[in-house]
Amino acid sequence: MFHTQGVFPCFGLVFVFVVLHSAHGDLSYSVQEELKRGSVIGNIAKDLGLEVGRLSARKARVDMEGNDKQYCGINLRSGDLIVADRIDREEHCGEKPSCVLRFELLLENPLELHRLSLQVQDVNDNAPVFLKDIIKLEIHESADKGARYRINAAQDADIGKNSVQSYILQQNANFVFNIQTTSAGSKFGELVLDKELDREEQQEMKLLLTAVDGGSPQRSGTVVIHVIVLDANDNAPVFTQAIYAATLKENSPLKTPIITVSATDADEGVNGEVTYEFSRLSDKSRNLFSLDQKTGEIIVSGDIDYEEGHKYEVFVEAKDGYGLSTEAKVVIDVTDVNDNAPVIQLKSVSDPIPENAPPGTEVGIINVQDRDSENNRQVRCSIQQNVPFKLVASIKNYYSLVTTGHLDREVVSDYNITIRATDEGSPPLSSSKTVHLSVADINDNPPEFEEQSYSAYVSENNKPGSTLCSVSARDPDWRQNGTVIYSLLGGEVNGAPVSSYVSVNGDTGLIHAVRSFDYEQFRSFKVQVMARDNGSPPLSSNVSVSVFISDVNDNSPQILYPAPEGNSFMTELVPKGAHGGSLVSKVIAVDADSGQNAWLSYQIVKSTDPGLFSIGVHSGEIRTQRDISESDSMKQNLVVSVKDNGQPSLSATCSMYLLISDNLAEVPELKDISYEEKNSKLTSYLIIALVSVSTFFLTFIIIILGVRFCRRRKPRLLFDGAVAIPSAYLPPNYADVDGTGTLRSAYNYDAYLTTGSRTSDFKFVSSYNDNTLPADQTLRKSPSDFADVFGDSDNSPESVDGEVSYSLHEEMKRGFVIGNIAKDLKLDAKNLIARNARVDAAGNRKRYCDISVRTGDLIVEDRIDREELCGEKLTCVIKRDVVLENPLELHPVTLHIQDVNDNSPQFNEEYINMQISELAVRGARFVIEEAHDADVGQNSVQQYSLKKNNYFVLAKTGNTIELVLDKELDREKQQEVNLLLTALDGGSPQRSGTVVIHVTVLDANDNAPVFSQDVYKASLPENSPVDTVVVTVSASDADEGVNGEVTYDFGHVSEDVKKVFSIDRKTGKIKVIATIDFETVTTYDLRIKAQDGLGLSSYTKVTVDVTDVNDNIPVIYVKSLSNPVPENAPPGTEVGIINVQDADSDSNQRVRCSIQENVPFKLVASIKNYYSLVTTGHLDREVVSDYNITIRATDEGSPPLSSSKTVHLSVADINDNPPEFEEQSYSAYVSENNKPGSALCSVSARDPDWRQNGTVIYSLLGGEVNGAPVSSYVSVNGDTGLIHAVRSFDYEQFRSFKVQVMARDNGSPPLSSNVSVSVFISDVNDNSPQILYPAPEGNSFMTELVPKGAHGGSLVSKVIAVDADSGQNAWLSYEIVKSTDPGLFSIGVHSGEIRTQRDISESDSMKQNLVVSVKDNGQPSLSATCSMYLLISDNLAEVPELKDISYEEKNSKLTSYLIIALVSVSTFFLTFIIIILGVRFCRRRKPRLLFDGAVAIPSAYLPPNYADVDGTGTLRSAYNYDAYLTTGSRTSDFKFVSSYNDNTLPADQTLRKSPSDFADVFGDSDNSPEGDWYIQYDSSVIVEVPD
Repeated sequence: MFHTQGVFPCFGLVFVFVVLHSAHGDLSYSVQEELKRGSVIGNIAKDLGLEVGRLSARKARVDMEGNDKQYCGINLRSGDLIVADRIDREEHCGEKPSCVLRFELLLENPLELHRLSLQVQDVNDNAPVFLKDIIKLEIHESADKGARYRINAAQDADIGKNSVQSYILQQNANFVFNIQTTSAGSKFGELVLDKELDREEQQEMKLLLTAVDGGSPQRSGTVVIHVIVLDANDNAPVFTQAIYAATLKENSPLKTPIITVSATDADEGVNGEVTYEFSRLSDKSRNLFSLDQKTGEIIVSGDIDYEEGHKYEVFVEAKDGYGLSTEAKVVIDVTDVNDNAPVIQLKSVSDPIPENAPPGTEVGIINVQDRDSENNRQVRCSIQQNVPFKLVASIKNYYSLVTTGHLDREVVSDYNITIRATDEGSPPLSSSKTVHLSVADINDNPPEFEEQSYSAYVSENNKPGSTLCSVSARDPDWRQNGTVIYSLLGGEVNGAPVSSYVSVNGDTGLIHAVRSFDYEQFRSFKVQVMARDNGSPPLSSNVSVSVFISDVNDNSPQILYPAPEGNSFMTELVPKGAHGGSLVSKVIAVDADSGQNAWLSYQIVKSTDPGLFSIGVHSGEIRTQRDISESDSMKQNLVVSVKDNGQPSLSATCSMYLLISDNLAEVPELKDISYEEKNSKLTSYLIIALVSVSTFFLTFIIIILGVRFCRRRKPRLLFDGAVAIPSAYLPPNYADVDGTGTLRSAYNYDAYLTTGSRTSDFKFVSSYNDNTLPADQTLRKSPSDFADVFGDSDNSPESVDGEVSYSLHEEMKRGFVIGNIAKDLKLDAKNLIARNARVDAAGNRKRYCDISVRTGDLIVEDRIDREELCGEKLTCVIKRDVVLENPLELHPVTLHIQDVNDNSPQFNEEYINMQISELAVRGARFVIEEAHDADVGQNSVQQYSLKKNNYFVLAKTGNTIELVLDKELDREKQQEVNLLLTALDGGSPQRSGTVVIHVTVLDANDNAPVFSQDVYKASLPENSPVDTVVVTVSASDADEGVNGEVTYDFGHVSEDVKKVFSIDRKTGKIKVIATIDFETVTTYDLRIKAQDGLGLSSYTKVTVDVTDVNDNIPVIYVKSLSNPVPENAPPGTEVGIINVQDADSDSNQRVRCSIQENVPFKLVASIKNYYSLVTTGHLDREVVSDYNITIRATDEGSPPLSSSKTVHLSVADINDNPPEFEEQSYSAYVSENNKPGSALCSVSARDPDWRQNGTVIYSLLGGEVNGAPVSSYVSVNGDTGLIHAVRSFDYEQFRSFKVQVMARDNGSPPLSSNVSVSVFISDVNDNSPQILYPAPEGNSFMTELVPKGAHGGSLVSKVIAVDADSGQNAWLSYEIVKSTDPGLFSIGVHSGEIRTQRDISESDSMKQNLVVSVKDNGQPSLSATCSMYLLISDNLAEVPELKDISYEEKNSKLTSYLIIALVSVSTFFLTFIIIILGVRFCRRRKPRLLFDGAVAIPSAYLPPNYADVDGTGTLRSAYNYDAYLTTGSRTSDFKFVSSYNDNTLPADQTLRKSPSDFADVFGDSDNSPEGDWYIQYDSSVIVEVPD
């Protein structure tokens, strides 16, 4: 017994790396099929001379081409070839005499290939098998002795003597069995009738046939032959019922069973096989019902509609195999289903409706119809509730659509009324129809302007006819009622008619200027524009248009001073000692224009000395630009230009003469004029007086303003003596809005004013009207409100009048008068047109009749066909309605349609074909389908007649017509008989219809089919498409009719053959029905059977040879693969073994292999279809680490087929690359004073090797920085390359240093590389500025001496400072933080230079102390300060601290200035005291409310019956209010100005509260209030009252 682990599968994949050698010779074994697994076939190691011990090492295995199943294997221990799986010869080779299986023995190291052939010997393991267990034969009892009946031969899968050798038939009295051999050598059996059959003695018999093979042990198979004796056809089918009744719901789905009719036939076999078909039915019924010919089941085949027909009668004929038949009637009643939605018809509508139509006006008539019956037909109608209309039930299914309220076209101009109708079916169905109604306009709205007033702006000097503005008025009415025409109302402007100034376009409202306007003449005016519509009578409205004229720069400046015509020798005198900036003179000019056109600018366009004088651009003041010097000319002439700011600007010029002199005596032209010197003391007094008077005046103005301010701040409430303001008075910028308030209802308000409070409380107490309608609700009116207008809706309309009935014949011409319906209904024919009389039909049905509105006659409108309307019903009635309007009347009309003989009898077919056997006995009856006449009564079919003949007579029983055989048929004398049958109706004139009965005489079945060839051969390419015809077999039968109709079928063939081929039972064409594969089967042997109608049969053989087509792509197998491949593998290294197989044959099987050219590999052909994959060059994993090698195999077929397979190869790494840094050197930047351990930078090196060969470790190389080891400054992370600072760095100590970092991999041996890292230390602002001059510790009494005559900008001294930091941290800025005279000295921000800001004056203090701050530009900045002492003196002798030096008294001029300053300061102080006292006095005054004394009311005080509602206001949004309280008035107005919310409802009235309402709380109300008062409510409520 062999162990299974010693057997390798035939197709196991083993990867080796050897050079393949040539194959050795073939080896053949012979073995019987069905051996057990593990059976030894032979010792293959011994037979091939192989070493048994090396079989396992060489991976010996057996492969079978094109098969995945394992049939044999090798015992690697003994070298035996053993059976690995069941070997079935029949499965592999079928019926082939020889069966050979081919294998390949594959060994590796080195590669060897041995071909093995296994001859499989047959054993008798299959018994003979018949195609069927029972063979049925139907043999007529009239069959002759010697008749032969072919029997399918038994099949045995074995071959040779093991196949079928003989047959044994069970002994019987009637049959014997014979073996026949065809010309092709195949055998078949025949059952031969040895004694005639008699059905009356024995109806059937069963015979046992046994097939025996020649094997040992012998095997056999049996089949039962069931012979059925057929009798003669002498019985017609008989129905179980004469009339069948069925009920069917309408809309039943297709294929719904209705009823099954059943008929039986006493005969057997074909004579007793009953089939069913319709004999008589209308075309309509033919489309609705279908009948199963075999089962007799009637099913639905069309749409069943109760409304189209509720009862159907059909006739079913039952017929046996030889034509005997009978007939039955089927009545089908259709029940109604609620499947029709109500149909809404708009019979009449008044559109449009005048908007002044009163409620209750009828605007339309609606009719609703439902085609269903009973409850399904009852309909309810309604419309939506949000329209001013309703439906009023009228006659029958008629409704009136009437108005329920007043219409307003301007509110709603159109109505879409949706009418919804719902029936009472289950479930109910509904439909809707939308009626569009328009409201006709009447002129009830005057035009309304879009704005309350219009403003137009026009520039002066405009062109006549230019457009000023456009007014627009809208009239919501329609067409001419809404057409607006504009015109000017009469009036005057400056005494002239308004039409001489402006005009208005009557169509567009465009206002034009008639003349040119002058801004200087008048600046604005108003006109009135009227808008009028075109209605009758016309309506109009007016609007005010304000025209504002804007200025244009059309006036040049006028110079007032100096006068342009002045001829004085000199104009102004300029002192010689005048300093720079001194006022010399002023040019005064005006401009008649306004706005920016009057803005004047001044410019000196010409002067004697251009740099001496300047003029203020906007003031016109002429000042010196510098000090007057001795070299300046005494006479100075200036030409000044004055320009306005218009576009374009206009200008004027003047000349100004200046004399530089201290007195006129120095002027040569005035030498003879002597004048007294001015008294300097007097000048001083005048200056003082002027200053005092000015100050006093200023004080007076301030006091007046203060008192005024206090008076405006006083709240005055209920004081006497105040002047009453008229009720129509409004504050500035406010308009009266009585009647346009924004609150939803009126409210009471209390206003509380408290002394000493900046705010006043405004509180809501209650509403005057609690029953006002909320804004979010609509007006609803109950139905009872309309009772007076419409009356009680329960009162039904008038009952329907009497019914009118007429009788007429069908097919009457159009216009035929049926009767005078006006006379019959007692209607006035003259009113038929006015009342819109008409005949109405429900839905879309035809009316068939109409009313002549001139005569009142009821006439035929359309063709009336009784057969179309009522079919076979005896009575035919059409019901229609006569409708009249104004008032609405409905009269039913019934039309009785009488039949006329307008249809002839018709048979369903022109020819009736009947097949009757020549064995039919005399008296046999054959039912004939009766004729059909669409007419009814006497006009229908009444009798039949048959043309005289030798064989048949006609018999009629009730409604059944039968053809009776009067003389026996003889097919040898006459094969067919033609008979003429005539059907006659009873109408006048009489009509008839005929049909030809064609009788075919059938013969007896006494001949079996005969094939044209014993063996058919065909060639078929594989992959032939489905339905490809392989071959057509043909057999003929000498019999005729059913006996001669040959059908074809497969004989005994395997199931696999039936899945591949099909045979047409009628034509004998054998077709392909599945895929033909040459590689699976190369030859098919088919056994074909031909059988006639009554079971006689014969057989033939068809051999189909399949030819090969190149339809299999080569299959690539990777037998061995070395993966990964070391990158140092030398060229020529074998890395894999490839095997290629193609299932095709011959040239289609030959294969070429290749790979792509861009890889360092190639394929080397080896044994048979084996290839070696070898390297062609050196590999480098770092360049390419993986290869996807696509192996492409192409066969030599036509066309060639190819396939590809991708082999993935990885290259194994070796350590051949040192780490490489990403950069040649690195730079790190760090701020000084950094924290130890902070990251400086990161170095990164990359090693292209893999895994440990590519793992990089970082370290520092030894070295020193400033004499200390480099490791005391920085460290590096060995894994990440992150460099950290070990200590804190100082920029002032050193600014940079370098370190060396090494990167090493983990390979063996390791490789490394170095990189330089430069560390740069950046400065931090950690040093304060150091002041070098002046020394901070200096205590000298004075530092610098400043000359008294120093001018502005003179350099006085300089502060010198330095900063140890660098960059912007060392940028220093200087600032004077403290000084004796802040405006005297300045210091350069960056230079530190101290300079005078102005000239030194006598009033400046001699001692000046400056504190200077020096800041650097760091973040944050650091600073230092120093003190600088300055002495204003020309020499040190003037310094009191140095010596007692007497100095002269101050100049009297300076004393005057000091006096003036003292007076001014005192006056200003006094004024300030007065203002403070005035303000204080105003604040202490308190409002008095009905009291003479000032009693303070607490802020929390509330009058009785009032509650504090701060924060719970009742308004929906914030409002502004005006409160007017007038003396002598009993009411106080409280008015709403504006709302922040535009969606609130307007209030119709303002809140008025009489003084008596305050009596209970505040006492006597006789004390009238004094003046008006102002209240401000902080919580978004403002009440304004002008004083």
